[in-house]
Amino acid sequence: MALDSYVTLGRSGLRVSPFTLGAMTFGEDHGWGSSPEESRNILGAYLDRGGNSIDTANIYTNGHSEKIIGDYFAGRHALRDRVVIGTKFFGNLYENDPNGGGPGRKAIVQQLENSLRRLRTDYVDIYWLHNFDPATPAEETLRALDDLVSGGKVRYVGFSDVPAWATAEAATVARLRGWTPIIALQLEYSLLERTSEGELIPMAQALGMGVMPWGPLKSGFLSGKYSSAATGPVDTTRTQLVGAPSEADYVVIDALNGVAREVGASPAAVALSWVQGRPGITSTLIGARRMDQFEANLHALDVVLTDAQRAALDEVSAPALNFPAHNNRTMAPMLQFAGATVDGVPSIVSPLLRAGDARY
Repeated sequence: MALDSYVTLGRSGLRVSPFTLGAMTFGEDHGWGSSPEESRNILGAYLDRGGNSIDTANIYTNGHSEKIIGDYFAGRHALRDRVVIGTKFFGNLYENDPNGGGPGRKAIVQQLENSLRRLRTDYVDIYWLHNFDPATPAEETLRALDDLVSGGKVRYVGFSDVPAWATAEAATVARLRGWTPIIALQLEYSLLERTSEGELIPMAQALGMGVMPWGPLKSGFLSGKYSSAATGPVDTTRTQLVGAPSEADYVVIDALNGVAREVGASPAAVALSWVQGRPGITSTLIGARRMDQFEANLHALDVVLTDAQRAALDEVSAPALNFPAHNNRTMAPMLQFAGATVDGVPSIVSPLLRAGDARY
């Protein structure tokens, strides 16, 4: 696989790389990101390898992330049209302004105009709702987004970190009204965070939405820095922000490190390969503060896991899913005759009754 092995994002004609470059670390405003120069180098290396999908947000490094991306493409207008730039709205950057963020019409329009100014472009390819606000009617948000698409300032719409029920409601409203559809979701997903398999990912598959996982290395826990056998603190500037792995995390981490040794790749590459190979996943978000981290992550493109290795990682990281996901997994084998699957794998258990059976 390569970065130019483009895939369509959900039920749309938009084609993106299997790995999307996440720009949350662009800028040092929070004390742990990349310098503008290093950010530009990482962005250039990604594009040189054939990558075409870049993700940021208005609140990433207080808007600096968007500005770094905008400055990079400012003198490369033809290149800008060759890439897919996505940014997000919701976060409020303006103190004492109750309409400075959120999904209301006034806030959406203002946030987009500010993002376009920082990105130095007249449109964004994907505009993502970054969170859920139960106080704002879905119709208001969706109609405002549809107007922005009609006005040419937005090409596609996506949802990030929104509950499955709210996303399904919004998708249904948009379809019934003939408004711009939600083509993709962003959600946290990794070997240490699989609860989205309960409702979010199955919902996306059923409704034709692509899935872009974020946090595939779980704040660096799956990067290879950690092991239950290691002693002493891990040297990372984000430790004070994300803490340390739990005992349960180390069970998964040790299993990952073992598979990485078998494959001859870094744990980070194996963890990314595992995520990208999961059912329903379209393009995985990868980020890095340094060029060597970025290059290490790209090695995941060359990792091929055997069925046994995937099964081992699946088993050790299996999530505890609440109702109804657990019941659905239990009952699905009884529906083999209807083509039921569990996590994309056809059932292998026969139905209770067969044609010709005296009880049929």
